[in-house]
Amino acid sequence: MATLRELKTRIGSVASTEKITGAMKMISSAKVHQNEQALRRLQPFKDKLRSIMGHILATDTEFDSPLIRIREVKRVGMVVFGSDDGLCGAYNINILKGFMIRVDSLRSEYGDDVEIEVFPVGKKIEKAVRRLRDPKLTVVVSEGIDSKMSASKVNGFTHSLRDRFASGELDRIDVVYMNYRSMSRQVLTNDTLFPVSEKSIVGESTETGDNQLYIFEPDANSIFNEVLPMFVLSTMQEITIENRSSEQAARVMAMQSANDNAKKLLEDLQLEYNKLRQQSITTELLDILGGQVER
Repeated sequence: MATLRELKTRIGSVASTEKITGAMKMISSAKVHQNEQALRRLQPFKDKLRSIMGHILATDTEFDSPLIRIREVKRVGMVVFGSDDGLCGAYNINILKGFMIRVDSLRSEYGDDVEIEVFPVGKKIEKAVRRLRDPKLTVVVSEGIDSKMSASKVNGFTHSLRDRFASGELDRIDVVYMNYRSMSRQVLTNDTLFPVSEKSIVGESTETGDNQLYIFEPDANSIFNEVLPMFVLSTMQEITIENRSSEQAARVMAMQSANDNAKKLLEDLQLEYNKLRQQSITTELLDILGGQVER
């Protein structure tokens, strides 16, 4: 049985843990709100690009761009977003599971000989991917590319992926990440970054626009080729921010769970401490009374 001193030490330790988890929850919650604001600021720009391209696609013009060309798939690039830090529950584990399911799906579609290059974003997911023993899977780590990278780093990373696809080094590039829906809900998502599809451009909207009021100068195809890379960049920026939001939201939930467990354990320890203290006081009183009787 634990002594009063031992119980007091444990109570102090659990109380400190409760304070730490509470503080971490507040910090992560603030970061979620910051990322939500960043997403709201980005959305009008992406919506405007989508509107412009929707009007262009509604014309009878035939479009050609190295970013939309579909070819036989022999080499696939997969960008996997995770976290650089821990204490976010099963966040990285769920992403890794989704990544492995996607790899199996690609091999079912294109054959077991398809080669896959993985671009991990985040130290935790990088370590997890490196543990996979697969001769057809290569891990490519770019310096300065992590879950906390700046907007300019995201653009540079996206440019490098675009160049590798356009040059034919990679025939397809997918992105696996957590799509942020709310503080309590993040959805594992797989999107195809290249080749860019018409569905990814126009989204869920069925509006095609009225192009009778538009005159395209110099021509629709040239404008399309100018706007398309900007659309891809905005998509990658959005994915990066959503990944950060999802990571922090997962950390909020993990810290909430840890805080609740700490409170429950603290209550149990406090109750045990009070019982043991009461028992000790009762024993001392009995000893005093016993001594008086003997006199």
